Amino acid sequence: MTDRHLRYSSPLAERYASSVMQENFSARRRALIWRDLWIALAECEQELGLAITDEQIQELRDAREQIDLDKVADYERELRHDVMAHVHAYGDVAPKARGILHLGATSCFVADGSDLIMMKAGLEILRDRLVSVIRSLAEFCEHEAEHPILGFTHFQPAQPTTLGKRASLWLQDFHLDLEELERLIERLPFRGVKGTTGTQASFLQLFDGDHDKVRELDRRLTERVGFDHPIPVCGQTYPRKWDVLVLQVVSAIGITAAKFATDVRLLAHRRELEEPFGTRQIGSSAMPYKRNPMRSERIGSLSRYLVNLTPNAAETAAHQWLERTLDDSANRRIAIPESFLAADAILLLVQDVSSGLVPYPRVIERNLAQELPFMATESILMAAVQAGGDRQDLHERIRVHSHAAAARMKMEDGVNDLLDRIAGDDAFAAVKGQLDQLVDPRVFVGRAPEQVREFLAEVIAPCLARFAGVEAAAGEVRV
Repeated sequence: MTDRHLRYSSPLAERYASSVMQENFSARRRALIWRDLWIALAECEQELGLAITDEQIQELRDAREQIDLDKVADYERELRHDVMAHVHAYGDVAPKARGILHLGATSCFVADGSDLIMMKAGLEILRDRLVSVIRSLAEFCEHEAEHPILGFTHFQPAQPTTLGKRASLWLQDFHLDLEELERLIERLPFRGVKGTTGTQASFLQLFDGDHDKVRELDRRLTERVGFDHPIPVCGQTYPRKWDVLVLQVVSAIGITAAKFATDVRLLAHRRELEEPFGTRQIGSSAMPYKRNPMRSERIGSLSRYLVNLTPNAAETAAHQWLERTLDDSANRRIAIPESFLAADAILLLVQDVSSGLVPYPRVIERNLAQELPFMATESILMAAVQAGGDRQDLHERIRVHSHAAAARMKMEDGVNDLLDRIAGDDAFAAVKGQLDQLVDPRVFVGRAPEQVREFLAEVIAPCLARFAGVEAAAGEVRV
């Protein structure tokens, strides 16, 4: 037994999320980002006239990857300050640059800056996974665009739709998630260089009161680390409202995924549609015949966790005091990475399920045929009236036949014999030969096939064209 089996570790990392997302929020990547920020700060300060030598900057660059996280931990136990522990450890391997390291900055320069960089990278990973999901569902929608299936409202039989149209509702929600995520990536600001309480006083002192240079420092550094704009004003931290906005978009993926997974589970119960099931997969330890929709159930489970992290972020933002308090720190260390890990795990599962959905046409047809005669009664009534029948008499006969057929379905052998009853009633003799045509499922799906094709052509195709070269980072469903 290894040491890692003797300590708790997050199932999100051990079982569910991809290595790509885990690496994005890893301790080493965070430390590297901190060092990148310190290097960028020194470079920009030198460019704007501060007494920082090329040799000092080069030493910072050369020592960038010399990170001893055990030594950092030793420093933190001594200093009780995570950022200063890293400053000391970096200074040890870049001694000539020690004096200009972190010059003018506060801890949030690297702490908040790295959070924003990792969140932006995390959003880009989720964006690419969403694109893959959208591709898979678009293919399914196109293939099943004309396939009639019983519709449901209140989970009671309703007017037929098509399987492709039903799937287009899932697809539309994922597309909306992608749109919101893209918008957020563009809007997300960088904290920049704002100083201890956000006033930039330390940088104003370093630049001898030159406001333009301080503003240029903020702009240059923001651009250098990959953001379009710095946040206009902040306290010591960037406003935690941004965490809320980020997690709202991330958790919305969980909402969409849960709806998708729930529908798959309902359809699996009806044996009309199933998620992929491995040849050696075991559905139950006690019941060998079971084909439980475990992937869809896991999507629902992780989505519930993800959605409930957004109110936590809102509470954190609501309880920040004045320019800052530290009661956000421990919470955010857990909530932000786990939100992204959960969303990543969910989309891996959704991609796995959506790319391997298995419809059962004969079951779909049988279930539809069981209910369709009731829905066709109005068409049958109208046809019989057009053939010369008395509308009120025909209506009463259909009412009686319908109730009798429903009673047989509920209390006897489950067979819907409504069409046989109508065909055997002399009052409907004029339309007896039209009954099969009048209950053709394609007559009852309206514009569902056209709606699917129009949606795919007008909305989804342009979206996928924009991401033609995008492939999601490697990841697989491990359990």
